[in-house]
Amino acid sequence: MDAMETKSLTLAYGESIIIEELDLQIPKGEITVFIGGNGCGKSTLLRSLARLLKPKDGSVLLEGEAISKQSTKEIARQLAILPQGPVAPEGLSVLQLVKQGRYPYQTWLKQWSEQDEQIVWDALRATGMEQFAERPVDSLSGGQRQRAWIAMTLAQETDIILLDEPTTYLDLTHQIEILDLLFELNEKEQRTIVMVLHDLNLACRYAHHIVAIRDKKIYAQGKPEDVISCDLVRNVFDMNCQVTTDPLFGTPLCIPHGRGRCIVPQVST
Repeated sequence: MDAMETKSLTLAYGESIIIEELDLQIPKGEITVFIGGNGCGKSTLLRSLARLLKPKDGSVLLEGEAISKQSTKEIARQLAILPQGPVAPEGLSVLQLVKQGRYPYQTWLKQWSEQDEQIVWDALRATGMEQFAERPVDSLSGGQRQRAWIAMTLAQETDIILLDEPTTYLDLTHQIEILDLLFELNEKEQRTIVMVLHDLNLACRYAHHIVAIRDKKIYAQGKPEDVISCDLVRNVFDMNCQVTTDPLFGTPLCIPHGRGRCIVPQVST
């Protein structure tokens, strides 16, 4: 069974259709990355998967059941979302932030427990944020802050994690650190991870499954090596490029070259 899927999903802001009659499957236990040009609907689609945006038509299924029929806490125990550029209240410590991830498990009968405490500290250790537990979130660097928010999503203990551009505003070193961390979570714990990424080469390097969006629909989807091509980059991003192979990871590597024709690499004999 897929972790999530959509059926004839149509999303809109007012009368403006953003996504139209989309049928999408999110493979369970894999990393799926949404790619596409600015304004194509990637983030809108991600928000809909998290039930933050009500569909104009169609449905989103979580483990085979429509999310519209599930309670907010039921959904929060199954999936976590990290929006783009989240902001913590001024003075909130990293520890206090990460503890928010346990909210879906708190009830009048079940208050904070030793198990909750252990899960929070496990999340801090997993993200390398244990030493910053008492630091205010707003005093951290961009990479540290992003790790703190990811720690909060880990404390939520969901099988599915949705992230909207988790590397935005980070330098290359911190981008790789964050993506390596998410890759390890997937490898070690089989978490299903769904991300929106702008960097096509990083998307190819880390994704098991890529979904390219264009003109309100899925243009192509599948393994990076099966779908990434000069034609896809030209049609989805309106950019010509050369597609070769990443020498370190064997994944597609896109080299943009402006307005010229799409160059096919020559193979020496």
